[in-house]
Amino acid sequence: MRNILTFIKPYKISATLALLFMFMEIGIELLLPYFLGLMINEGVMNQDLEGIMKWGSLMIGLAFLSFIIGILNSFYSSHVSFSFGYDLRQKLFEKIQDFSYKNLNQYPTSSLITRFTNDIRQIQNMVFMGLRIAAKAPLMVIGGITMAFVVNARLALIFFVSVPLLLFLLFVVFTFAGKMFKKVQENVDGVNRVMQENLTGMRLIKAFTRRNFEEERFEKANNDLANSTKNTFRFVEASTPVLFFIMNLSLVFIIWFGNTQIFAGNTNVGEVVTIINYALRVSMMISMFSFIIMAISRTKASSERVNEVLSVSIKSTDKAEQSIMIANGKVEYRHVSFQYPDTQEKALDELSFTVRAGEKLSIIGATGSGKTSLFQLMPRLYDTTSGEIYIDNYPIQSYPYTNLRNGIGYVPQTPLLFSGTISNNIAWGKKEASMEEVIQAAKNAQIHETIMELPDQYNTKVGQKGVNLSGGQKQRISIARALIRKPKILMLDDSTSALDLETESNLLDAIKSYHCTLFIITQKISTAMDADQILLLDEGKIQDIGTHNELLQHSNLYRQIIKSQFGKEYAHV
Repeated sequence: MRNILTFIKPYKISATLALLFMFMEIGIELLLPYFLGLMINEGVMNQDLEGIMKWGSLMIGLAFLSFIIGILNSFYSSHVSFSFGYDLRQKLFEKIQDFSYKNLNQYPTSSLITRFTNDIRQIQNMVFMGLRIAAKAPLMVIGGITMAFVVNARLALIFFVSVPLLLFLLFVVFTFAGKMFKKVQENVDGVNRVMQENLTGMRLIKAFTRRNFEEERFEKANNDLANSTKNTFRFVEASTPVLFFIMNLSLVFIIWFGNTQIFAGNTNVGEVVTIINYALRVSMMISMFSFIIMAISRTKASSERVNEVLSVSIKSTDKAEQSIMIANGKVEYRHVSFQYPDTQEKALDELSFTVRAGEKLSIIGATGSGKTSLFQLMPRLYDTTSGEIYIDNYPIQSYPYTNLRNGIGYVPQTPLLFSGTISNNIAWGKKEASMEEVIQAAKNAQIHETIMELPDQYNTKVGQKGVNLSGGQKQRISIARALIRKPKILMLDDSTSALDLETESNLLDAIKSYHCTLFIITQKISTAMDADQILLLDEGKIQDIGTHNELLQHSNLYRQIIKSQFGKEYAHV
């Protein structure tokens, strides 16, 4: 919680003003019952209209001043809270942008979204409450009791019985409510996770007629959230009647004892009315404590979740001191092994091969053979467990992250497009790209003619994740996005699977004009056979590497793949 509150520091002047106005407001509210008692004693009891007018006018003036001060307090409190929320949300986003793949695997997307929205909003609201209400309540209780002792110490002694009992009850509620609200936030994550999966995979759900199954999943997650929320609020709200009972009992004793004191001549009506007013104010503030405690408990749970992300240790492995950039695109893997964090098996085992600048390497392997893992090591999305990767005879650790990744065009297996226009999605690969560059990249990616047939052409809006485009169109736009940066190394992770043979052939011919080193994962022999080298990967190990003709001569596995795709007659040397 303390780390989160440091985000208020830039707004300490506004926060100080908000607190100053709050103190002024509290001071006026504490004076009003005192002046009311004076008006009763000097004006009402003596039937002195002038005294009533004097104290009444003063009270009206103070009430109006309190109204103005309250508005100013709300203004500065809201300024601090919204600015605080903006900065915290920005910092959280920047932190996640720095996450490695390992860090991202620690948190489900739905959980991060909940922390961005629900959790930060809860903390932001608590900052506003803290400057407007939460700090006011305990100060009013202390001030009300103090003023009651100033007016009449005997009557005020009743507070010493009721207030400690109330505070103990509130402490118990606060202790248990914090744990319960943390469970509520975890259940919010669960609902968001099911919702996200369903909205993303709605077409698949319909295709497999799994509506009833998914409704049951959502119903369970929703019930868990509803039950935890209901139980938590019931527990917290149950304290309110107890608070009111104790405070009302105190008021009864104050009225009874005050009446006896008036008849005994030890006090007067004004003092009794004043004490009752202070008791009512203290009662009202204490009754708000259950609401405040509920908000603090939720905020505590939310701040722990946000701080958990902000406190993630990110071990920067970018120790490059040289400002070198990829010049040619020669790539060499030297005894490279890799295993994913928190796993025992190696995804890659002792890979060694060299691809000269400008060459094309096709990678073939079964699902789970390590093809994508091999790709992810080159731009250092993950670091090798052992062994070295060299680009242009430099270890990849010698390149600053920015220079390394700017020299690589990476098209993932599942194309991802962003909301916006087609031109925005292509230009996303190069910040300063001109429209001419966008069009040229689209032409080389074999998507230009398709775009020109659309009603708004390059200004066509792309739905979330490219929902309004076909698989082949999304693949080609993703390839155009990689080509626009004119990379020295281009990596296509099975990125032509949705293309017909003619379109794929035209695409690969166009890529030759970029004079880049091409790595292409493919399951199609027709795509792989014209490569300078073909790498056969199985269970993270290189089974063979060579040209199409070389593999035909000495690789049984390669011949089996050809046989499965083209028939026996093509599998002979």
